[in-house]
Amino acid sequence: MSEQSAHQAWAHSLSSPAPGWHRLDQHLQAVAELAAAHSDPFGGRDWAHLAGLWHDLGKYRPAFQRYLRAATGAEAENAHIEGGAGRVSHSTAGALLACERFGTTGRVLAYLIASHHAGLYDWHCDRVGPNTNDLQTRLDSEASRTELAEALAAAPPEILDHGDFVPGRHPVPGGTAGFALWLRMLFSALVDADFLDTEAFMDEGKAAARGAWPNLATLRGAFDAHMAGLAAAAPDTPVNRLRARILAQCRAKSAEKPGHFSLTVPTGGGKTLASLAFALDHALAHGQRRVIYVIPYTSIIEQTADVFRGIFGAAVVEHHSNAESDPGRESLRSRLACENWDAPIVVTTSVQFFESLFAARTSRCRKLHNIVNSVVVLDEAQLLPPEFLKPIIGVLNLLARHYGVTVVLSTATQPALARQEYFDPQKSIAGLDEVRELMQGGPHVETPDELYRDLRRVRVRLPADWQQRMAWEDLAAELAAHESVLAIVNTRRHAAALHALLPKGTLHLSALMCGAHRADVIGAIKERLKAGEPTRVVSTQLVEAGVDLDFPVIYRALAGLDSIAQAAGRCNREGRLPDLGEVVVFVPPDAAPPGLLAKGEGACRSVLHGHAGDPLDRALFERYFRQLYYQCDLDKHGIERLLTRDADTLRVNFRTAADKFRLIDDADQASVIVLYRGPDRQDATVDQRLAQLRRDGPKRGLLRALQRYTVSIHQRDAQRLLAQGDIAELLPGLLVQVSDVAYDATLGLRIDPASPVPPEGLIV
Repeated sequence: MSEQSAHQAWAHSLSSPAPGWHRLDQHLQAVAELAAAHSDPFGGRDWAHLAGLWHDLGKYRPAFQRYLRAATGAEAENAHIEGGAGRVSHSTAGALLACERFGTTGRVLAYLIASHHAGLYDWHCDRVGPNTNDLQTRLDSEASRTELAEALAAAPPEILDHGDFVPGRHPVPGGTAGFALWLRMLFSALVDADFLDTEAFMDEGKAAARGAWPNLATLRGAFDAHMAGLAAAAPDTPVNRLRARILAQCRAKSAEKPGHFSLTVPTGGGKTLASLAFALDHALAHGQRRVIYVIPYTSIIEQTADVFRGIFGAAVVEHHSNAESDPGRESLRSRLACENWDAPIVVTTSVQFFESLFAARTSRCRKLHNIVNSVVVLDEAQLLPPEFLKPIIGVLNLLARHYGVTVVLSTATQPALARQEYFDPQKSIAGLDEVRELMQGGPHVETPDELYRDLRRVRVRLPADWQQRMAWEDLAAELAAHESVLAIVNTRRHAAALHALLPKGTLHLSALMCGAHRADVIGAIKERLKAGEPTRVVSTQLVEAGVDLDFPVIYRALAGLDSIAQAAGRCNREGRLPDLGEVVVFVPPDAAPPGLLAKGEGACRSVLHGHAGDPLDRALFERYFRQLYYQCDLDKHGIERLLTRDADTLRVNFRTAADKFRLIDDADQASVIVLYRGPDRQDATVDQRLAQLRRDGPKRGLLRALQRYTVSIHQRDAQRLLAQGDIAELLPGLLVQVSDVAYDATLGLRIDPASPVPPEGLIV
């Protein structure tokens, strides 16, 4: 590292483990080159290079150099970050220079440069308040002009020279509709390059821990060996023979050109490994860089990640809150890969994936450029939230058309998302481009209908009278007559009410139980079923997506047709029963809570009314989803309007759109750390971690570890539990159970049933 010179400008300073100085010109050149390389796959090289060259132009200001020389210790490591007291602005100078050099088109660079610490700005903010901050106002300020003038006076000519860069030389991928995603991709390339070059100076050990991943060809070899072992050990059953055909079909179809695919396979047909086989073969056939597996719920993601890790070892990176809360699931390299997704196999959640694609925050956007040229498998695609469906379809089309992404919609209950399927042009949704079904017209499977016929393992019994509600007592009596049965209801309250009427030993699952508790119960259910022991379970719908259970009988409260089908997938899953399994649909005592659940139930009633055939006939699902979507506002929060570029000003409301794009609206939710001590009540892990929290304060790793012991409840319930003394605020905003009776070893966190709980807080 160079010694400090009075005539040299510096980007960063380091006081430990040894003093050092990071030359500013070297940092700018390195970031420019790395950002250009990140952007090359989508044609953004020139834009990203200039953004990198000018992103820290303001650091040439004498005021910043004086500040950096005065910074010591830990402050020195963060001296390049803006926003703290006494810190000197440095990210506006390059943004303003771009506008002065290139006019309106220069605002593209202005967004990138001015936002590279604070996150993408709105161009102009209509909101009024103390935190109002938009890019137009910032660039128009006197302070920004002063920053630019001081930087220009000190910067060397080679940094200010933009060479033969010509704005607009290449068209924006996707035109006006694609502008926001393209700019976020450029932003991702810039901020990741900035982080990586800064890290290489600040922490050589951390930088050295990155990368060195096995390539996809090596991983496919491991996959082939694993599948050969499974095939040799698998018993010769009709279900296993069908799974082998599905796998072979996916591999045979992998040579088709990139784009959108659907994988429509009945639950239990081996979709997870078959879709992974397609993804690996397809990526290698078309030069794609990684496989991203997107799963709707954190409650099931570990199961899939464990399967993948058993095949690929440490090459699998999990990016979700449960992985972060369990140190055993992370290494330094995998934790670093969560920052920018540079690993070959990434397993993540729908929330993480889609909120990142619409994000403004630097940390969320950083990974986006590594989605380019990848295969994305959307597991349980029917769970894409209707109120965000329009912007989601839009971004998936852009990724496939312009960024080399292949998307696989994997589910037993395929939603009506293809362009030719969509039913209501008045909603202005064209649907996904050219969705090709992997189980259609191949050498091993002719049609998905063939699979559904061959893999039929259940019969569904519908209510004799759709208007007749079933009392909990009557339902409990029916359930008690079965040795092993799973009952799935629509709300947490329903689960508790039904469970109270069933024989001792009945198990319970709902989101009032913390993640560690639910995992223990699911493990116990699997062990009991495997041992052939009587097993009665009452659950909310959290078991319906990806939880591999196999019951002889399922009772399902009336809900959406997709939910009924997913519930049926937990029945006779392996086809071991001498006859078909039984799925009984009942009308619960209480109406479905308003919202998506009620709309799904209404669409289901409409589709099944007068239908005399199989309620799970595959042809019914397109009609069901059309009716469901017709009832919904598919861009409820106006995301597409906020992200549509104004042709004259390039105005885009990045930050406002990101704030509104929340797949899980937790604004009215509170998280409580509960005292779950394991199935035998002897596990003191949570007590030890809380003691450490009281002693050492809110360390990031400790808070992550405690996430497995949290339960989300409505703010109204949290306030009542605080007033009752059942929970307390250990630290500002951090709620912890203090009463030993507040958490039930079976039902989870106790919520007073006399208190009204809004429906949205009770769904799972």
